[in-house]
Amino acid sequence: MAAPTQRRRPELAAFLRSRRARVTPQDVGMPPGLRRRTPGLRREEVAQLSGVGVTWYTWLEQGRPINASSQVLDAVARTLRLDPPEREHLYHLAEVAYAPDSEDGVQTVGPELQGILDALHPHPAVIYNGRYDILATNGAYRTLFMTPEHELFGVRNVLWTLFTVQEARCPLVNREQELPLMVAQFRGSYGRHVGEPAWETFVRRLSEASPEFARLWASGDVVPPGARVKTFRHDAVGELRMTSVSLSVNGMPECRIVAYTPNDDRSRRAMALLCPSEAESRAGSEAGTTAETTNPAP
Repeated sequence: MAAPTQRRRPELAAFLRSRRARVTPQDVGMPPGLRRRTPGLRREEVAQLSGVGVTWYTWLEQGRPINASSQVLDAVARTLRLDPPEREHLYHLAEVAYAPDSEDGVQTVGPELQGILDALHPHPAVIYNGRYDILATNGAYRTLFMTPEHELFGVRNVLWTLFTVQEARCPLVNREQELPLMVAQFRGSYGRHVGEPAWETFVRRLSEASPEFARLWASGDVVPPGARVKTFRHDAVGELRMTSVSLSVNGMPECRIVAYTPNDDRSRRAMALLCPSEAESRAGSEAGTTAETTNPAP
């Protein structure tokens, strides 16, 4: 079986040829010139517009084992008018660490995904990216997990909060088991972003802020996401055992919905008190209205 690099190069060559074929000279402000044997731009035109050598670009499109920098790939991506998913695909095929256009790489969540989170109520649900940034939450998640420290530190990031909050304020009861797993999962995502300023800055700042994170980070452990049972504490109801399930999000690379469900009867009762369902809230409201009608206040 061919090595991954050997398989990526032919795919890179085919991808570049297909993208070049769909861009016309008029698209990039060039005269159409003489009749063309194939649609789209010529290789020398892509090289010229991208500011790279014709021989170098030809070798890249032929799938030869040459090195490409992010600056050169960005120039080629602009010339070929690649959209963000295509640009990311180009980076992966060229085996270059992908750097999103935005400075910090944080993605936004549209109303459709927010609606899915809200529909999961009364089960807590959140959307994380690979760095554990909190992109969106529902009301149950905010009730159970969000602490004043999220706003105090000005960083809506789960790792940052868990490692910098005082241990007595940490919502995780079994933090000795969970925090190493979270750091190991984070390292798996970091491997796709080595060298990117936003990720390197985050690791450096959190290592400086938390010796515990720095120690776990130095271990080099890596684990994939997976369903787990976690124990949380809440001031109003005590401990809750919750099963977390992670679901990928189409169109948002490396992002996932994490939903929590009670793992035992006590936790189910506690969650019902903290986050009643719409039916329970409506029943309680109707019961209160009936009581007021039957027993009017003096």
